[in-house]
Amino acid sequence: MSDAPPIKAIVADVDGTVVDSAKQVTARTQKAVAELGRRGIAFAVISGRPPEGMRMLIEPLKLTTPITGFNGGAFTKPDMTVIEERLLEPEVAKQTYDFLKERKIDVWVYSEGKWLLLDPKAPHVDKEARTVQFGPTVVRDFSHGLSVAHKIVGVSDDPEMLQSYEQEIQGVLGEKAAASLSQPYYLDITHPQANKGDAVVTLAKLMGVTMDQVAVFGDSNNDVSMFRKSPLSIAMGNASDSVKKQARFVTGANDAEGFAEALEKYFLDGKTT
Repeated sequence: MSDAPPIKAIVADVDGTVVDSAKQVTARTQKAVAELGRRGIAFAVISGRPPEGMRMLIEPLKLTTPITGFNGGAFTKPDMTVIEERLLEPEVAKQTYDFLKERKIDVWVYSEGKWLLLDPKAPHVDKEARTVQFGPTVVRDFSHGLSVAHKIVGVSDDPEMLQSYEQEIQGVLGEKAAASLSQPYYLDITHPQANKGDAVVTLAKLMGVTMDQVAVFGDSNNDVSMFRKSPLSIAMGNASDSVKKQARFVTGANDAEGFAEALEKYFLDGKTT
């Protein structure tokens, strides 16, 4: 694109963006990402997932850049060595848990590399285990986990209800935490700087580029803060209208090769070799 800044790095959300609904990286996406590397454009992923939940992307995408998990709560090398991490303050974590418990919302706590929960048969547990390719740790209570929490997730099969609590819990926690929907059924609460807007700035520094050289991709509410930091933001076709409106461009849906399509169109002269 003649009017685009010189892009040296691309940062992409994972679920609903890089992977399809079967949680797979397509051959076309693998080929396009490989071509980025040949053209000197770095590629990195950022997600609400724990870093360990992105291990399966490292080989097909040949990732050498930092892995950004928990919306920026943890930055690791591809071998999972921690570069930086941002934990919730224990009293904020407890306040978050009490808020969700009072509203009868299932709670997951990510702490010390583990996914903690009380009920292994609660909604979305099996699906999440397949997605991140590791299982939860069942605990009797969260007393220890809340003292060293990277992320707390409110989980519900009622997306409208969960959405209604997004702004409410942010109002309760104020500047002490960041609350955002990573999926319609997941409400993530993280350290205030563990949001994708702040995270993409940190990631750019770790990759040795400036933000005006970074393009970003996403599909969810928690990607919008990242859009605001980049001169070139691309929303997926499966994103909500409100998310699409806040991106510079919109590509196809994740199940229609929208991510690879946009890489080819905007960064690879319409084709890969």
